[in-house]
Amino acid sequence: MSNSLGKLFVVTSFGESHGRCVGAVVDGCPAGLALSVEDVQKEVDRRKASNSAGSTGRREEDKAEIISGIFNNITTGAPICMIIWNRDIDSSAYEKTRFIPRPGHADYTAYIKYGGFNDYRGGGRFSGRITAGYVMAGAVARKLLSLISIEVLAHTVQIGAIKAGKVPQDKIRDAANRSPVGCADANASEKMVSLIQEVTGQGDSIGGIIEALALNVPVGLGEPVFDTLEGALAGAFFSIPAVKGVEFGSGFLSAGEKGSENNDPFTIENNRIATKTNNSGGVLGGISNGMPVVARIAVKPTASIAQNQQTVNMKTLQNSNIAVHGRHDACIVPRAVPVVEAMMAITLCDLSIRAGLIPEVIK
Repeated sequence: MSNSLGKLFVVTSFGESHGRCVGAVVDGCPAGLALSVEDVQKEVDRRKASNSAGSTGRREEDKAEIISGIFNNITTGAPICMIIWNRDIDSSAYEKTRFIPRPGHADYTAYIKYGGFNDYRGGGRFSGRITAGYVMAGAVARKLLSLISIEVLAHTVQIGAIKAGKVPQDKIRDAANRSPVGCADANASEKMVSLIQEVTGQGDSIGGIIEALALNVPVGLGEPVFDTLEGALAGAFFSIPAVKGVEFGSGFLSAGEKGSENNDPFTIENNRIATKTNNSGGVLGGISNGMPVVARIAVKPTASIAQNQQTVNMKTLQNSNIAVHGRHDACIVPRAVPVVEAMMAITLCDLSIRAGLIPEVIK
């Protein structure tokens, strides 16, 4: 397995959905950073299950603990280990269907790759539960990025066929935080909530798209040709369970445009070089160009649905059927918003340290 991300700011993920805990170790965080467990908990709380329709019935306390690397609320330079204990576990449904892979899940591929020794309960290492560790590590990265004024935010721009309208960039965070689905467009947010309620009643699920933005990114982040800014971010986003697509700037729309339509003309604003448009998504040649870095992340519908689906028995090699009646989100997009932010922050933090923008000791 490959469970670590980053070169100098390294995040190692551990734990399973129904194991004792989930968490992350952050190695390479500079000493001298003011960091408290409250900073971490604030981000973890954003990822928690809600009481809204379509949200999982699993109600974990998700209380973050920092067990190393912090002394008197200041980072020491040692590895920072953070954990969340799993308390609300019910593995009974998974024991009954151990050899019956759920369509859309990693049950079959994990069973073959690891010879049947993988933890199958709740999806094990392939569960969205492990992203709680991502969010804790992202809280550390976010604090470091604030030292160089980089801000990271994400919001829901589509669920099913419902698309959000344009919202001014400076209004996105507050508006998205008021929405139960993380959508900055209030009208679209209401329709998204209704759609999730509708598919929940049908025993079905729905996917969507999250837009991530990084503001005040300096020119020069990214290590071409094999470790570009887009490549590093895409790799981080694709480590989030259920992510099936990533694009930057105008993305796939650019394939149908002319160069005269897609190019971003350069201009001078406030005595600095900028571009009039941002079809590049803030990246040229795999390097940040000083404009906002903009990415969109496609999240597939939750694979666990209550409807009857065709599958197989991996032991008997016979056809079978399954209807998943466990505790699952009908739409995981809202809970994935802070996870997307975390992965963007972790990646930008690593690249910023590699570029020498963040020192080894904060003074």
